[in-house]
Amino acid sequence: MDAAIAVRGLRKKYGAAVAVDGLSFTVRPGQVTGFVGPNGAGKSTTMRVILGLDRPDAGQALVCGREYRKLRAPLRDVGALLDAAAPHPGRRARDHLLWLANSNGLPRSRAEATLEQVGLAAAGRRRVGGFSLGMRQRLGIAAALLGDPPVLLLDEPANGLDPEGIRWMRGLLRSLAAEGRAVFVSSHLMGELEDTADHLVIVGRGRLVADTSVRDLLATASSGRVLVRTLRRPEAMSALASAGATVAATGPAELVTEGMKAERVVAVLGAAAVPFSEVTAHRASLEEAYMDLTRNAVEYAAAAATQEAS
Repeated sequence: MDAAIAVRGLRKKYGAAVAVDGLSFTVRPGQVTGFVGPNGAGKSTTMRVILGLDRPDAGQALVCGREYRKLRAPLRDVGALLDAAAPHPGRRARDHLLWLANSNGLPRSRAEATLEQVGLAAAGRRRVGGFSLGMRQRLGIAAALLGDPPVLLLDEPANGLDPEGIRWMRGLLRSLAAEGRAVFVSSHLMGELEDTADHLVIVGRGRLVADTSVRDLLATASSGRVLVRTLRRPEAMSALASAGATVAATGPAELVTEGMKAERVVAVLGAAAVPFSEVTAHRASLEEAYMDLTRNAVEYAAAAATQEAS
C-alpha cells in the first residue's frame, strides 16, 4: 500500500528554536491516522510544511508522491483544514466555496454538494462573519472536501462542535477512510481518537515518539496490569507486594498491580483472607497510554495544583 503522505527526515527551525527535528512517518490510505503530541511538539509546523506553507530546513514532505507546491490542482489531491477563521467574514459561505472551486477548475456543483454534506445547505447564503465556531469548522471541512480528494489533512476538526457535531465528525472521518482515503487528523481529544483513529503518530519536542496502531498501543499499555477493588486496600497491597507484584493505590478502595496475572492476584488475596469485590485485567485508555509515552516530552507543563488548608 503506497503512502498518501510521506514525511522524511523533516527538520525546521525558527531562529534558535527547533520546531521539528528529523521527523519521519507515513500516512496510508484507508485509515484515520491521529497526529498527537503535547503543545509545542511540532504538529502545526509539520502540517504547514506538508501543505507548502513553510519550507523545511532539511528533509521533505510529499503528498501523493509530490511536494504540495508541485500539485497542479491541489484541492483534487489533498483537502485541508488548518484554520476555521480563514474565510473572509464578509463573504457568503456558498461564494467562498465557489471561489475555491473556480480556482482549482472544479464544477460549481461541488460547492452545493459539500454544503449539503456538512449540514450547511440552509446557511449557504449567510455571511461567514455571522457563523458560530462550529459552523466555521463545518465550512472548513466543506472546503477540504471540495475537490473530492484522496487525502485529507485536518487540524483539530472537532474544535467548537457540540456533542451532535462531534458525533457527526466521528462518523464522517470513519466513512472517508472506509472509502479508501487517507485521513490525517491532529487532535488533543484522546477520547475521540480512541473511537475514531486506526493509527497514531505521536510526537514530542519535534521528534517521533511512537508510530503505531491504536490497538497495539492500548494492548501494550494494558499489558500486565490488574485492577482490584477491595474495602481492605492496605492489607491487599501488602499481600500482593509480598508476593512480588508492583502495587499502586488508585482510589480509596481500588488498586492496580503490575507483574501478576489476574488469576494469581485472586489466589494471593484468597490465601491472605482479604475480601475483594472485583479483580479484572486493566484496559488502559488512549489518554493513559498517551500520557505514559509523552511524560518526558512535554515542552510546557503547569505546576501541580495544590489545595490550601482552610
